[in-house]
Order: sequence, then structure tokens, then C-alpha cells
Amino acid sequence: MKLCKAVFLVTSAIIAMLAPAVLHAQDATAQMLVHPPADSWPSYHGDYSGRRHSALTQITPQNVKNLSLAWAFQTNQTATIKSSPLLVDGVLYFTVPDNIWAVDARSGHQIWRYTYPPSKGEYIGQRGVAIYKGYLYFMTPDAHLVSLNAKNGKVRWKVTVGDVNKGYWSTMAPLVVGNHVLVGVGGDLDNITGYLRAVDPDTGATQWQWDSTPPAGTPNQTTGGMTWITGTYDPDLNLIYWGTGNPTPVLNGAARPGDDLYTCSIVALHADTGQLAWAFQPAPHDTHDWDAVQIPVLVDGDFHGEPKKMLMQASRNGYFFVLDRTNGKNLLTVPFGPVNWATGIDAKGQPIPDPAKEPAPDGRLIAPDEGGLTNYRSPSFDTKTGLFIVSAHPAWSLYFTKPADGTYGWAGADYTVWGKGVIEAIDYQTGKIRWSHEIGGESGAGVLTTDSGLAFTGDSHGNVLALDSSDGKTLWHAGSGASSQSSPITYVLDGRQFVLTSSGSVMFAWALPEAQ
Repeated sequence: MKLCKAVFLVTSAIIAMLAPAVLHAQDATAQMLVHPPADSWPSYHGDYSGRRHSALTQITPQNVKNLSLAWAFQTNQTATIKSSPLLVDGVLYFTVPDNIWAVDARSGHQIWRYTYPPSKGEYIGQRGVAIYKGYLYFMTPDAHLVSLNAKNGKVRWKVTVGDVNKGYWSTMAPLVVGNHVLVGVGGDLDNITGYLRAVDPDTGATQWQWDSTPPAGTPNQTTGGMTWITGTYDPDLNLIYWGTGNPTPVLNGAARPGDDLYTCSIVALHADTGQLAWAFQPAPHDTHDWDAVQIPVLVDGDFHGEPKKMLMQASRNGYFFVLDRTNGKNLLTVPFGPVNWATGIDAKGQPIPDPAKEPAPDGRLIAPDEGGLTNYRSPSFDTKTGLFIVSAHPAWSLYFTKPADGTYGWAGADYTVWGKGVIEAIDYQTGKIRWSHEIGGESGAGVLTTDSGLAFTGDSHGNVLALDSSDGKTLWHAGSGASSQSSPITYVLDGRQFVLTSSGSVMFAWALPEAQ
């Protein structure tokens, strides 16, 4: 009997060790979204600022060389993980276009999985979910918003955000602000209106909608302005900041003369009404597919000796912008790589497009290329060094218009002739590059910085990198088997700091070895 009891006790202990830790409420409060604790990453950027900077310091430049794999989760999907995971109450949530996983953040064990039925939508990627009061919010490839119970993945409701039959689709992670779930759309292969919508988190009912371009049927209509990357929010000003996409037809500007407002713009909207507070256009009359949806990063600090509430964006068109986010006034505009498409900067701080650099039937050599000097991958603002760190892609491309393509959708083509990938650290006071770190070709990995002086990212060869955020030197790297297309996050559970990265279809959790 004693032997049987001993075997039972040992077996029970092993089961307890292998079983997922006890899970809590899985409930994200409004306070958590404003001030996330160290054991959480409750929204796409981690917090509302978009800085992707963590105060965690357990992993340091001195000990990062000891970083090792804590666990890995294989999705068994052909789709690449492009989502930024959320973490609430010990549970991670991440996605591919038609799947959501809930995974124990300590062990990597699956808790549940939700699969959205096949649809007509675009399956080019999915950047994650939002969570609020125990419910998840997920945008589908065919532009529906689905609300699920965070504890079990059961569907609560589903509403249409865009008509897939008209060309709308979605890849974005929603953003919860107050009692609003903010959702955007994609669809620049068709001449349709872009918009941002606020939805009631309990019912799915539309609260307000802001159109970035005029509704269909408007005379001399400009279309486009899609809202396909998650924006940021200032709780004190109660303003939402969002980037909008390119106008359509994409490469043929003759059909849409003028600046094409509010495409390729950074807009500030009143959170409770959706009314426009101000707008700034990084790329007036875009003819190169340079969406300005890149993260509007919010920073409070000194600018040239004066305290400012700033908004910073490294834009796809090759320019770095610093704005006063209270009113949209420009503080700084400077290129952060090779740029040849503008004749100068106007009094508002906006680049002036050179008509000679518009795509033409015989081709035009343009920098940057269509993918842009940066793109969807998230930058980070290191609050310790004051550096804006971004994954950049200096490149040159041949742009063409094709008369046979007319005035609809893409309406042209481009062919990259040269490019490389670099991580750049930009001094926001001057726009000068403090350091750069080459990463081979273009990488899809975003950047995460920490108070200890580290910058986590990835290169084009499938390596996860830890750089010294002060000078860009490599302090640690690990091969992962595939390139990353998402942005790292970090958190602490049970006193242990984890860094989460993805490569291909696998999510990796890295940590220092546990004390023996």
C-alpha cells in the first residue's frame, strides 16, 4: 500500500508539473489598457502609446548571452504568424488569418483554438486581436468583426464591417478605447472608400464611422485611404491617432488630381464621436503605394528645449516626421534613407511631390521602392536613449504606369532593382541616424526595446537578435528556421521575464535559465 501511495504521489506531482498553471479571469479592464502591469501585454502595441518599450530589466546586456528557449508553439499552418500576441491573466492570444489560439504563457500549452470558416476574403495576414472585459475581438479576412469568450473561444456575436463583395477585407488588430472597439479595413485593389469604425463592445452595433475618402458617387471622388494598421490613443486628450493608406487607382494619379485627402495621412479623431480634430499628410497625391499607416508613436518630452506632446512616424515614403499631437503642427521632417521623389518640404512640413517622378509607361527610377523605406513592422521608441528604432529597407525601384490598366485598382507595376535591410536608430531631435545595423534583405520583424538597454528584432535570415540599444551591436542571436513577420513582446510571470517572437508558423518564448 505504501508503494502504491508513493507511486500515486509521484505521478500526481508529475501531472501537476506538466499541467498548465491555474488560469485567472482573463479579463482586461479599462485601467489595465491604460496602465498595463508587467505580467500583461493587453493590446496590440502593449499600451496606447505605440512605443513598444518595456520597463523590464531582468534580461540585460550582460546576461542576454544566456537567453535560451523556454518553449515553442507550432501552429501547423502554412500561413505565417504576423500577429502581435496579447497577454492577459497568464494567457496568450495570437492569430493567423482564420485561426486564434489561446496558449498558457508559462508553458506554451494550448488552451483552446477557434477557426473561422473559409471566406472570400484576402488571406495575406492577420495582426492579432483585442480584449476587453473577458471578450476577444477578431477581424476576419472577409472584414467581419467576431467577439469571442476569452475563456473558451465561443462566439458571442459577429457583425459585418465591410462588404467583401465590394472588395473590402481586413488584416488588422482592433483597438479598444473606452467603450469603443475601433476597427479598420483594407481594399486598395478596388476603388472604394476607406474608413475607421467604432463598435459597441457588448452588442457589435456601430457607434460612429469616419470616412477617410468621400462616399461612392461623390463628384471628382478620391478613393482609398484604407485603415489597415492599428493606431494609438492619448487618454488625456481623448484623441485617437491613425494612419491611412494610399489613394486609388494606386499608381495612376492622373485620374485623381490634387492632394487626395485624407489618403496617406495621419489623422487625430475625437474618441467618442469620430470627428476629425486635425490631419497631416506625409504623402500628398501619392503615386507610389506609400501608405501612411505606420504606427503613430506617442512621446512626451523635450523638443528643442520645450516640453511637447509629440507624435512620431517613420513613414513608408522615406520621411521621418515629428508632430505636435495636440494640434498636428509639424516639428520635424527629414528623410531616414534614400529618397528622390520630392522637390522639397512645404511650409506645413509635408514633402512636395515631383511630377517628373510619377510612374510612366517608359519607367521611372524611384527611391524608396513600393514596399517603402519601412512598412507594417512596428518601431520602438527607447525612452532611456531617446532613440526611435525602426526596421528600414533602403531600396530603388522602377515604376511604370500601364495604359491598358486604366484607372482602376493597381493601374501599373513596379520592379525593385536594389535593396537591403537595416535597423536604424533615429535621433528625434534632429532626424540624424545615430546607428544602423544591417540585417541582410528586408525583414518583417518589428522592434522591442527595454529599460535594461536591449533592442529585440529579427534579420532576413531567420535569426532572432538582441542588440545593444545604445549602439546597435549584436549581443545575442538565435536561429529560428524562418524569417519573422511580427513584432516581439515581453512580460514577467512568476518572477521570470519572457521575450516572445515568431518565425514562420512557430511562436517562440525566450528566457534566462531558471535558477537551479
